[in-house]
Amino acid sequence: MKKILFLAISIFVFYNQSLQAISISYGIPSSHNINGFVYDEVSGIYGKQSYGNVVDKTNGFFLGILSTYDIGFGIDSYTTKFKTGNCKGCWAEQYDAGLKTKMTNIFYQLPIRMLNIIVGVGMGNTEYDCTVCSSYYKKGSASQWYSSFGFQIMGSLDIHISYRSITANKIINKYTDKIDDNSGKVIGIGFALKLLGEGEEDDYGDEDYDDEE
Repeated sequence: MKKILFLAISIFVFYNQSLQAISISYGIPSSHNINGFVYDEVSGIYGKQSYGNVVDKTNGFFLGILSTYDIGFGIDSYTTKFKTGNCKGCWAEQYDAGLKTKMTNIFYQLPIRMLNIIVGVGMGNTEYDCTVCSSYYKKGSASQWYSSFGFQIMGSLDIHISYRSITANKIINKYTDKIDDNSGKVIGIGFALKLLGEGEEDDYGDEDYDDEE
């Protein structure tokens, strides 16, 4: 909630001080793949396994604000539920387990006409989210780099797809000191809305073309 309030204040400050265009983006994670490893008990032996947690579904959001100067800030907040059952990397059903991810990002939009290509980095944390997880596991730091590719469907609205590569190998078991690796990748979809400040013209208006002639 504090991060959302911070983002809202940032939007207000950017929009009222610069009096120029800003862009607000919203997205959701559509898939999350974890390619790390876990420590688990197999056939009575506890140790490092060749597999990681198995993803079921993910829910949450990405928020971002892009200033006139093509530099932006954003937050990611989502929870990825794990599959339950007897499969490798699955959790017992009674735990209702998942992986909670929170990131704070800074990004840059490349100056390419008509295409919205963004590259960015982020830092934050991951933690196991279940009925007993806080008693057994510590929250771990995490980082990511990401990119998104979008195109305009209207004058001030675009749709985009994003890719995040996440390093999250810091969740520690409080009793064994073993560290699970939940690194992976996230694919997202979203949209961005451009808001014009006072006196700002659309980048693709007729006046721009007249000046070039």
